[in-house]
Amino acid sequence: ELRALALEAGLTVEDADRRQLDRLAEGNHQGAAALCDVGYGVKSEKQLVAALDSLAGESPVNPPLILVLDGITDPHNFGACLRTADAAGVDAVIVPKDKSAPLNSTVRKVACGAAEVVPVYAVTNLARCLESLKERGIWLAGLAGEGSVSLSQQDLTGPLAIVMGSEGEGLRRLTREACDYLVSIPMAGSVSSLNVSVATGVSLFEAVRQRALAEQAN
Repeated sequence: ELRALALEAGLTVEDADRRQLDRLAEGNHQGAAALCDVGYGVKSEKQLVAALDSLAGESPVNPPLILVLDGITDPHNFGACLRTADAAGVDAVIVPKDKSAPLNSTVRKVACGAAEVVPVYAVTNLARCLESLKERGIWLAGLAGEGSVSLSQQDLTGPLAIVMGSEGEGLRRLTREACDYLVSIPMAGSVSSLNVSVATGVSLFEAVRQRALAEQAN
């Protein structure tokens, strides 16, 4: 069926043995692989500046929503965060060059296509990038267990970047200091924290929920 669909779409189909597929897919596949050139991948800081300039012209009804991932080195978590970011309509995902999982085949597989559509920007100096966001009128909300304000109590309707730290270390010091405020997710059970990809989903969709209510009110 897959072969028929590919041929119907005008694609060239070639047979390959498992060793060839292992090499093409870097290990994980389901008996098929596609070679394509669609111009995606991690984008540069220069491209981020251009994207931020474009976002600055967005309507107040549709303020920017950015996700910053500080130190997410596990590819499964990174991929899950990208999948959630796409579902939440995130405009950009920003990661540090020196402390992030690469955008590899594992990330792409977990992201289920989101890695090809969500703009991911790698920056050399994350703290400096965060200050640049603030200069552009984008508020920085850092997720931290010790955050004094509950996520649902914080206004997330304006231009916003949600900043997530690693599961082990949380937000790095300079990243934490750059945030305008720290918010926390209330935990009702005995476990003290959530997986970073789950916490990312909770945070992004709280922002989506608040924005939808604000739009209805207007």
